[in-house]
Amino acid sequence: MPLRDLIPRNSGSRDLSTHRSEANPFLALHREMNRLFDDAFRTFDVTPFGSQAIGWPNLELNETENEVNVIAELPGLEEKDVNVELRGGVLTISGEKRSETEDKERRFSERYYGRFERSVPVDDVDQDKVEASFKNGVLTVTLPKLPTAQHKVKRIAISGK
Repeated sequence: MPLRDLIPRNSGSRDLSTHRSEANPFLALHREMNRLFDDAFRTFDVTPFGSQAIGWPNLELNETENEVNVIAELPGLEEKDVNVELRGGVLTISGEKRSETEDKERRFSERYYGRFERSVPVDDVDQDKVEASFKNGVLTVTLPKLPTAQHKVKRIAISGK
């Protein structure tokens, strides 16, 4: 995980950002360097790490004894813009988000447009019973586990050697 993901961003309060910067000059320098690189890449109309925003869409993975749930936040997309595949023990969510406007005079945008793909390894799921639903920009994929997978957990005792 990049260091910049661990540093809280300004949530709208200018005083909070200024106070942190004054207290830690290294943090202020780091924030300014991130801003400098972000601005430089923005002028080329590409994301800093290639054609895909890192970690987009955001995923949440929940696992119970009986199933695995993968939830993806896809704001601004519709069901027809998203593809979901399960192949070889890997769930892949892909699609494309298109810009609504061709505004060439746009000065600044933090919105992401373009193709995306996220893959999640999932083992021992019943491929015939996998279900997906899409509501309000949130994709939920439910992957029921095979009955044999539900009993594969082996508890290992920890010794105090």
